[in-house]
Amino acid sequence: MVLRQYTSEFKTNIRLATPVVMGSLGHVLVGLADDIMVGVLGPVELAATSLGNSLVFIAISIGLGFSFALTPLIAEADGEKDIQKGRAIFQHGMILNTSLGLAMFVVLLFAEPVLHHLKQPPEVVALAIPYFKIVALSMIPLMIFQGLKQFADGASETKHAMKATIFANVINVFINYLLIYGIWIFPRLELVGAATGTLVSRIGMVLIMYFLMRKVSVFDPFFILLKKAELKWKTFVKIINLGFPTALQMLFEVGVFVAAVMLAGVLGAYSQAANQIAMKLASTTFMIAIGIGVATTVRIGNQKGKGDYINLRRIAFSNYLLIIIIMFVFMLLFYAFHNVLPYAFTQEKEVIEMAATLLIVAALFQLSDGLQAVILASLRGLQDVWMPSLLTFIAYWVIGFPVSYYLGLHTEFKTLGIWIGLSLGLTTSAILLFLRFNYKTKKLIQLHHGNT
Repeated sequence: MVLRQYTSEFKTNIRLATPVVMGSLGHVLVGLADDIMVGVLGPVELAATSLGNSLVFIAISIGLGFSFALTPLIAEADGEKDIQKGRAIFQHGMILNTSLGLAMFVVLLFAEPVLHHLKQPPEVVALAIPYFKIVALSMIPLMIFQGLKQFADGASETKHAMKATIFANVINVFINYLLIYGIWIFPRLELVGAATGTLVSRIGMVLIMYFLMRKVSVFDPFFILLKKAELKWKTFVKIINLGFPTALQMLFEVGVFVAAVMLAGVLGAYSQAANQIAMKLASTTFMIAIGIGVATTVRIGNQKGKGDYINLRRIAFSNYLLIIIIMFVFMLLFYAFHNVLPYAFTQEKEVIEMAATLLIVAALFQLSDGLQAVILASLRGLQDVWMPSLLTFIAYWVIGFPVSYYLGLHTEFKTLGIWIGLSLGLTTSAILLFLRFNYKTKKLIQLHHGNT
């Protein structure tokens, strides 16, 4: 049976992806916990976390995208059984990740004045700035963690990041509870308390990840520090050449969602709060796709290392089928509960009604959002990154954003119009990336396996 050759891979895909999904959800749940607990304070406070996170999300997208370069390189070295190659990539990658985390923190501090010039409600900006400064600092431990995580994922040891992020979420919720509301002897810091919880939890995430990895004997050779003479510029360049365009891909997608936040803010604090609710819920399901995507990158990287492009293509298609099934379920859930889910964030009727409408659109783009993420991950496993970067730019910024801008600010659709543009961008991205993968793999099969 033709279908069987794809579904037979589901067990391996899910085994690899499940810990990654849990770990990826952990990143979102830190922010989700902030939004739910801050939402109790009011819609203006919720809008402020949205604005404060907007520039940080851009930095995170660049950082995560760059760190993703480690996974296919490590997976390829793992497929080749080359420990020294993997060790060199890991340690060069950690140096780059840490440096990037420091650089992004500095850039975010200098970017703070931008928040005053985005035509956002003044009361929202005033609350957002102190929150923004603390969350910006958390970029440093986040990038160190990403270096450790992407290495472990590439080596098919995906469960450690899951444990670390679960630990981080427990810390975050506990500190939030104490500092947002001023429980017991702790001061009531509101948004600053939420930001402090994020910072402390990300520091804890790095420490527990390192502790867990050092307990695994298979990782011991990789932690033997490189001597100065072993640090090679060409290895840095190899990672940068893969990481930079991957960061651009993330930037183009996350950037258009951040732009949507800004457009919603122009329409008012309530529109921005509704946008934040829908965005956070859509981001949560997107993390499932990210997890399946990482598993896809690892498996594609392994097959690339073996030079087996026929099975590489089959495994990729099995992951495409898997994500379509998963996101179809989320599409149904979003549609069925679109009037209920916003109550987890706020009791403000106007915000709930707007968010419920947006969740219908979010339901419609679940399939394309998940599929484009996994296809992009499979291309990353092939180390094909420059053309996909161009395709995502076209999808989001040439096609999607202009529609969001026009429908959101110049028609009666308003916030709904913004999300129609986002849906169009995601669908276009999925189509263009699939065409690229189909072309690329067929060409590789012809070159390496002949025309049979």
